[in-house]
Amino acid sequence: MRVLIAGGYGLVGGQIARRLREAGHDLELVLAGRNPDAGAALAAELGATTAKLDVADPAPDLAALGPVDLVVAALQDPGDNLLMAALRSGAGHIGIVRTAESMASSAIAAAALAQRPALMLGHWQAGVLTLAALATARDFACVDGVAMAALYDYADPIGPMTANDAGGFVGAALIRRSGAWESVPASENGRSVSRAGQPAFDALPMGVLDTPALAAMTGARDARFDLGTGVSRGTAAGGAASHDLYIELTGRDAAGASMSRRIVVSDPHGQAHLTALGVLLGVERVLGLDGAPPPAAGLWFPEGVLDPLRAMARLQSLGVTVEAGA
Repeated sequence: MRVLIAGGYGLVGGQIARRLREAGHDLELVLAGRNPDAGAALAAELGATTAKLDVADPAPDLAALGPVDLVVAALQDPGDNLLMAALRSGAGHIGIVRTAESMASSAIAAAALAQRPALMLGHWQAGVLTLAALATARDFACVDGVAMAALYDYADPIGPMTANDAGGFVGAALIRRSGAWESVPASENGRSVSRAGQPAFDALPMGVLDTPALAAMTGARDARFDLGTGVSRGTAAGGAASHDLYIELTGRDAAGASMSRRIVVSDPHGQAHLTALGVLLGVERVLGLDGAPPPAAGLWFPEGVLDPLRAMARLQSLGVTVEAGA
């Protein structure tokens, strides 16, 4: 099968390409972007090819490439031009940049045009956070609240795509409070996130897709995601910066007694690596490389197409740690 990674020689796109190749799947990888010569060394390393792709007008470039089974957008596509061109060409699509605020146009386009699966991975770390929370929610009879947070360590490198996303990291944020949706100013609704063995960090809410996903899947009346900065677990231990996700669930057990669970998901290789692992899970699912038939054509989200327990086991086998009560 032929997989085109738009932005495939950038920081995140390159990580995605490496993880796909390391997984051992028999895929023809195409690393595409505005300056394909910049991806020549990575393409040679991975046995891939490069191609020119203009996101502002991608249809001619996709037509010149010939049939593609899946387009992975590891770059900004603000006008949905790549999404629509890929779907019209008959390819599947995975996108990782949409927030709750910017999701509507992409969802409508995908639902209308998809001839293969169109998987929206605009969740934090391409769905890893939501899948971890859903795996934890399996212990509950009823979930009342989901509080999620991520800690970004400034020693963890980011690429242009993530840097351009930074404008959405502050400003208005979507949260669910007492069963109602609220768009709140982030600067006025921060919270402190505690950590075992390390200082707490301050975090501000952000409107990622994980918040509506978890509210829908668990029925929680309270749900939020917050992003903060500080010294990661990896840096504190004297190594490279890790990317750390904190998930707290409250609710009731089968007997009606109150219960809570807290887990920390940490990737010792940082945020770009964890995002790439989330995309790897998505690619394997969309193309049926995980042993199950691929999903039908149409609009999909990770919470509707990936099994949380299986996903967490796969991530842990790839070096991601999951620690309870931390």
